[in-house]
Order: sequence, then C-alpha cells, then structure tokens
Amino acid sequence: MGNLIAQTFSASWMALAILVGLMVYFQMSISDPAAKKRAVFKTFIGIVSCFFLFMAIVNYKTNFYGESRLLPVSLVTITVTTFVMALYFTNLSAMLKVGGFMFFVAAFLSGYGNWLPQVEGGFPPKEEKLDFSSMTSQQLADEGEKIIFGGIGKNKEQGAIGKGQCPLCHAFHAGMLGERAPNLAGLPERSEKERLADPKYSKGNPSKREYEQKEAFPGSGTAENGLEYIAESHACPSCYVVSGYGVKGTNDKQSPMPAIHKPPISLSLPELAAVDTWFYVREGRDAPSFEEIVKAYEKFIPEADRPKMAEDKPAGATSLMADGSEPIDQIFAKGQCVSCHTIPGIPGAMGTIGPKLEEGTSAPQRIKDPTYKGTAKSPAEYIMESIVDPSAYVVKPFPDNTMPKVFGQKLSAGALKKIVDYLSQVKAGAPPPKI
Repeated sequence: MGNLIAQTFSASWMALAILVGLMVYFQMSISDPAAKKRAVFKTFIGIVSCFFLFMAIVNYKTNFYGESRLLPVSLVTITVTTFVMALYFTNLSAMLKVGGFMFFVAAFLSGYGNWLPQVEGGFPPKEEKLDFSSMTSQQLADEGEKIIFGGIGKNKEQGAIGKGQCPLCHAFHAGMLGERAPNLAGLPERSEKERLADPKYSKGNPSKREYEQKEAFPGSGTAENGLEYIAESHACPSCYVVSGYGVKGTNDKQSPMPAIHKPPISLSLPELAAVDTWFYVREGRDAPSFEEIVKAYEKFIPEADRPKMAEDKPAGATSLMADGSEPIDQIFAKGQCVSCHTIPGIPGAMGTIGPKLEEGTSAPQRIKDPTYKGTAKSPAEYIMESIVDPSAYVVKPFPDNTMPKVFGQKLSAGALKKIVDYLSQVKAGAPPPKI
C-alpha cells in the first residue's frame, strides 16, 4: 500500500509539472496584457484544481479495498473541482459539467452505501449440544447464569433476561426489593432455615397445607432439604407461597409464578440443574452434584411432564419469547404479561402488579395528560412505546421501573404488532375482541 501511494504521488506531481510547463509556455506566447492576466488566473485555477483532483484520486485508490468510509469524500472533491473548472474554462464547460454531475451521482450512491451498517457475511457459528452431566460446577453455574440472565456476568445488569425469564419478577442481590416475587439472594441457606422451618410449609405433611396445591402431583410429598425445596418451588410454585407474594385476592394461597418446566418457559431438568448450581456457586457454597439436583426434580416432576432438551440450539441460548406465529393469548402468556396485568379477553390475565390494559380507552387519555412525556400521536404508537419504553409514561399509582425494558428485543415485530392490534381494540365497558 505504501508503494502504491508513493507511485501515485510521483505520477501526480509529474503530470502537474508537465501541465504547469505547458501553461507557462502558452502564457509566454501571449502578447495582450489582459489576455495574459486571464491566462495566469486560469493557470492558477488549473494548478489548484489538478492538485485537488490528484489528492482525491490518491485517497480513492488507497481506501478502495479498505474499511474506510472516506471514499465519498474523493468523489465529492472531484465533483466540486470539475464544476469550479467549468466556470473558468468555458470551452470545456459542457464536458466538465456532465462529468461533475456523474461524479455527484456516484458520490451520493457511494455515500448512502457507506452510511448503511456494514455487515460481514459468513456462515453462522457451529452449534454444539451441551452435555450438562459432564460439566464441572463452575461450568454448570455459567450455563445457569446464561439461562437466567442471557449471558455470563450479566447478573448485575438491569434488564438482563435469559430463557428462564426469572428477572421479570425476582431480584437477586441483597437489599433489592422484589415487587412481584421474593428476593433470591442467599436462596440455598434460606430454603432450609426459613422456608422449610415455616409451619405453613407443613414439611412432611402436605395434607395440612392451606395452599392452592397440596403436592406437586399426588404422592410426591414435600421437600426434605433445601435442595428439594428449590426444586419443588420451581415445579409447584403454589405448593408454598411466601407471605405477601401471592395472587391478589387469594390470601397468599396461589402463586403468580408459572411452573418453569412447563410452557411458556419449559426448562429441561439439565437446564434446571444448571440454574440451581448457579444459586449455590454465586454464594460461594459447594453445589450439589448434577445427579443430586436432577434427582430432586424427578421427585416433583413426573416423567411424562419432563421437557426435553432442545436439539437445534445450545442450551442456555437466548431466544425470542414469542416469534409472532402464536395466537395473541399465547403471546401474552409467553411474554409473562398475564402475571402482571389484567387483560380483558385473555384467559389467566388477572395480574394487579401493572395497570389494567384497556388501551382503546386509556391510551388517548394518557397521550393528552400534561405529565405525558412520550412522542406517541395515536393509541397504536402509545401501546408500542409503553412496551419498549415503559418509563415514557408511568400510570399512577404504579411505581416506575417495575416493567422490564427488554420486550422490544424479546418479542418479534410480528408479536408486537399482534399485541398492539389487540390492545387497541380493548375498551372499558365493551366486550373484548375475539382471540
């Protein structure tokens, strides 16, 4: 590349020297002072124009095969130079203007092409099925963190969420309050010292439980240790509900949490083992073995209900909650909207953590609210804005930052459109639209 630049400069200056020599010779043959003055000025314009043209050519040839986005600069320089020369070299004006216009079009197209995001093509990385049973505790914990938060080291990032969708409801660090579910900091120790010791848990005697479910399935019994408690709480959230975190109106007898081995989350037993291992490792505790954790889940999940590992993607890989091909009620369920909102016409959507979604009536009123700071001009725009940027307008008395700001990335465009179309039709006092 260095040799190319040097050769280009040498050729450019040689051509410039020849041009200057010819112009000087031409001026010496002119006897009319006025004509000679015009010739000198044209010579100066010609020399300056040639200099810029040569510099533009050098830049273009140097960066043509590189990643630089300066190519349009060369074309713009050539365009401007040709139009300037057309003003003074009238005998060549038409040719220079046509050439300048061609370079202007080329510069526009080149600039637009360089402005677009540059994506390097290639084959997708080879996907390998993970063998959880052969992993070390740390490797299992890393996979568990991916399943919970979407990546290693993301547990401290606000809004990070993985396939397990746990951060939608739970907090994971000491001092943080969970609006919808208990804080999971110190879970392994608290499982034994607090949960199993609670008389309401009725350890060893599920028939005395006063919750929606007595057992995960008939004959499964109750947890006998902290490991089994974690497994039972994932498989049967309503077998024991932490005080203050039950569905409103049930007197803490029903949990809003879905069984995470069932749709829409559907974690397999190996994935659940990875998640539980992370809870132990992050506390600096020795984690139970993979086999011990799986055995604990087998106690509370019948074989027929155990989901299989996905064959077409690595375990722990993040994916869309909904791709838009599902019916609207499934999209609301997969996005966990039903856990927080009451949505007329959607089965199971009786949440009270967020406002009731009657957006056909509410959205126009909120857009006119003097405290509204968003940019929406229509109900459809407001609904989309409230999904991707929930803080644009916070419905009173609900607190800000309760709703995660990740749904714009976790729901496909098709899924978002179905949500917007449905909620736009939901109006207070009117029958809900058909699913």
